[in-house]
Amino acid sequence: MNLPNLLTLSRIPIIFGVVALLYLPMTGASTVAFVLFVIGAITDWADGYVARKQGLVSNFGKLMDALTDKVFMVGLFITMVVLGELPGLWSLFLLLLILSREFLITGLRLVAASSGIILAAEKSGKHKTVSQIVSAILLLLAIAIRKDFPTFFPEIFGYSFDAILHWAGVLFFVLAAVLTVTSGTVYMIKYWSVFIGEDEQTSE
Repeated sequence: MNLPNLLTLSRIPIIFGVVALLYLPMTGASTVAFVLFVIGAITDWADGYVARKQGLVSNFGKLMDALTDKVFMVGLFITMVVLGELPGLWSLFLLLLILSREFLITGLRLVAASSGIILAAEKSGKHKTVSQIVSAILLLLAIAIRKDFPTFFPEIFGYSFDAILHWAGVLFFVLAAVLTVTSGTVYMIKYWSVFIGEDEQTSE
């Protein structure tokens, strides 16, 4: 257990902390949740950077980085749906699409790992992750401003600042859902032979 892997695994307790803080009925809790999430998002970059810098890149690290990313982001979006920050049945439908994609890709990685093949993240998957993180940050910042700083920011064109951030976050969530499905489709097509168990040694 080295520093990069500790940074990777830290995202699991961090997301539990973020969710707990969002439910705390006290001023400042939402702001702390926002800051904690940003710290968790930074570890997504830091673990890979430290691993490459110290020559500690490992198959375990690659696999766990992908898995903890999914728990981190999907857990946050489930909370947003439950809290009503992602409104309507359509947001639930998009979330189910994201969940389905993540389960399929995780299953594909586990099947490949059982054959000694480690499938690293694709560039399209990284774009998906970035859009998810931006969406989550905007939604969390909107909650923090609405609950902890309701009169601090002026209205813009008749809309409150937190409302603008909120709907920007919703738009990025829609973009993230589209990128999630398209990147998952590309991934499945590329590694389908691994998924169905054909004897093809594919690695990255």
